[in-house]
Amino acid sequence: MLVHIFWDSQSPDGFQVPVSRIISSVLNIRTVIKHRHHMTQPVLLVVHQDLFRNGNSFVFGLAREQVGAGVVSTARLGNEFYRRQNSDDDYIDRIAKEGAHEIGHLIGLPHCTDRECVMFRPDTLDELDRKKKSLCPACRQRRDAILAIQEPAGARRAS
Repeated sequence: MLVHIFWDSQSPDGFQVPVSRIISSVLNIRTVIKHRHHMTQPVLLVVHQDLFRNGNSFVFGLAREQVGAGVVSTARLGNEFYRRQNSDDDYIDRIAKEGAHEIGHLIGLPHCTDRECVMFRPDTLDELDRKKKSLCPACRQRRDAILAIQEPAGARRAS
């Protein structure tokens, strides 16, 4: 499976490659950063604007499997938003974890109750930071089953 990741012009520059690599590693899928339209593969947008959803004061990201599109907001992922010491490493990790989470939904993974699984739904930055950059065994098994159905025989995923 190949997932295209789009960044808008106001999102942080220079983090695209490390975020893409981490997401690929977490989900064992290929990710590509491109600026093309009319795509049939799932798309992840990374934007600077804050996201809101009914019943939530904010969300870090959203995904709609039916349309093959997910979005991650960087608005609340940087330490400076919380008046903490700036850290590019924290910022990259958070964007990658939230990106992997939303792409997980795009391939059919539900939320997970394991607080360390990338598919856990965090309500706070601390909960997002507690998550590991990996799937729990149950979500990994679901991912493998989903990708086995979606990929033609002999297709190779990123390792």
